[in-house]
Amino acid sequence: MTTNEVFDAQTEIAAIKEVVAVVEHAQNNELVEEFVGLFREDAIWTTGHGKRLFGRDTIAAFTQQVLPGAMRETTVTFEVEHVLFLRPDVAAVKVRQVSRTGGEGYVGTPMYVMTKEDGRWTLTAAQNTVVVDEE
Repeated sequence: MTTNEVFDAQTEIAAIKEVVAVVEHAQNNELVEEFVGLFREDAIWTTGHGKRLFGRDTIAAFTQQVLPGAMRETTVTFEVEHVLFLRPDVAAVKVRQVSRTGGEGYVGTPMYVMTKEDGRWTLTAAQNTVVVDEE
């Protein structure tokens, strides 16, 4: 962001929601490259099962192993619940994730730290957590 740009939270939130929509699309359609392309080169990702992944290459290798075939009988939705701007180019994004296989499903609550790089929001650090008891 240059000093001449005006920060517009609603515009930035809309752009962040677009990234989250791409996460949903990529996962539902098992599009590994589309998913991995959302991450910054040095990103950190912790899966819903606690696996820690450091860097886009490691995230790509893991995703190539688990995503193809994973969504055959499953669908997932992602909804941005809250965005906290730490700076105009850094946001903590709370997401509600609902995965369904047949009639069964689970709720996840990812936290994405996103950074705006070269005019584009990227996933920089993420932690996914399964919700055990939703109130």
